[in-house]
Amino acid sequence: MNELDYQILENSLLADPLFDSKTWRLSSQPWWLTSEQLEDIKLIGSASMCFYAGIELIYRKSHLGKSILRNKNLLVPWVANYLDHAKPSKLIEHSLSNRLKGVIPPVLRPDLLLTEQGLIMTELDAVPGGIGLIAQLNRIYQNSNPSLVGWGDKMLQLFYDSLVRLCPREKQHNPVIAIVVSEEANAYRPEMNWLVNQYQSFGYAISLHSPEDLFPLGNTININQNGSPLQVDLIYRFWELFDLATISWIDSFCEAWEDMEVVIAPAMRPFQEEKLNLALFHHPILQSFWQSYLSNEHYKILKNTIPKTWILDPQPMPPHGFLHAPKIDGKAIWCWNQIGEATKKERQLVLKRSGFHPDAWGSRSVVLGHDVSQVTWAQAVQDAKERTDTGYSILQNFHKPIRLSHPIYNNDRLSSLQQGRVRLCPYYFPDREEVHLGGILASFCPADKKIIHGMTEAAMLPCAVL
Repeated sequence: MNELDYQILENSLLADPLFDSKTWRLSSQPWWLTSEQLEDIKLIGSASMCFYAGIELIYRKSHLGKSILRNKNLLVPWVANYLDHAKPSKLIEHSLSNRLKGVIPPVLRPDLLLTEQGLIMTELDAVPGGIGLIAQLNRIYQNSNPSLVGWGDKMLQLFYDSLVRLCPREKQHNPVIAIVVSEEANAYRPEMNWLVNQYQSFGYAISLHSPEDLFPLGNTININQNGSPLQVDLIYRFWELFDLATISWIDSFCEAWEDMEVVIAPAMRPFQEEKLNLALFHHPILQSFWQSYLSNEHYKILKNTIPKTWILDPQPMPPHGFLHAPKIDGKAIWCWNQIGEATKKERQLVLKRSGFHPDAWGSRSVVLGHDVSQVTWAQAVQDAKERTDTGYSILQNFHKPIRLSHPIYNNDRLSSLQQGRVRLCPYYFPDREEVHLGGILASFCPADKKIIHGMTEAAMLPCAVL
């Protein structure tokens, strides 16, 4: 196989830098997947789409006070209480609109760790960055080795098609699309600008904007084009919903949306962006729903892929009650303080915010129980209990990624095999009953790092199959 020369790789990345002041390690090769791993990742994509549909069904029936089972009366009003907690009422009302029924985010991206137990999904992101990065890396590595089986520019077309499908039928021929990046997500602006440049070279009507660039006119949302207003057909929002208060035209958008003049993607449905959805999959009361709603194959895939996850809910328990929580000393617990008092072996757990808060973004709120002192861990659990007025936190079983080797360039631009751990981020594009895989981004991090993310010491690689 051909190896990508350091200078060619560096020059290609510097010609179109996608992240402001962000660097990572480089490799002469993509991350190699076996055909079996690729098939598993494709199956996780179809199972994830069904999981999103199932979460919506539970959520809507929870609101309506209807049973989530066909042949048995099972009411779960607490699901809506969890997912709506600390959300603005207008946003809840909007997310329950019948016009949005069945609408899944146009891009789904799980974080998958390669562990001894197989692929483990720690998160499932509906507003992911990295679309431009993996498209660019696919192109760079495939250009250097045309025989490589990769994704090439497929990623770009799949993303565009996933947006166009959300437009009304009469607007699906070259719609006017505005990619809107908030100040909070400003580090991704160069990446989004690269995407826009690619699409404009294809002749698509796409442009990049800050929220303040958009303005209402009558019952439409517009951008300025050469001094004249241009009506926007679809807004791709690259901002988290907790940022909504900073968007001055959002009320006008809702009116334009009601008149079917504009679409926003992903739809403003906060229940689809909560990490605690993974806990709902494992909740014992909901097992009969998941087993009846999902196919046997999808249920098995999700059961093996989603780690045990629990919602840290500090509501008091009755004297005879036990928490849906990790066991301590092999026994069920009745108070979250018992988690705080766990031994280092027992706290092989990850604590993090669920969503709708700035700290839930990225790895800002992540605490690894076995990586901190008992005092620090107990305080983190206590803080999570006390801050539920702004949203819940979740606990997950920690699964350690396995050590693997890959050729990495060092500071002297010499390539050598190095040890590390891997996170795979596949990008799925749902299309009605089918899910298309556009590409997979691998983060290869030094073996001594506890949390795997896009750090400076990591290598960011496209995946390929020989």
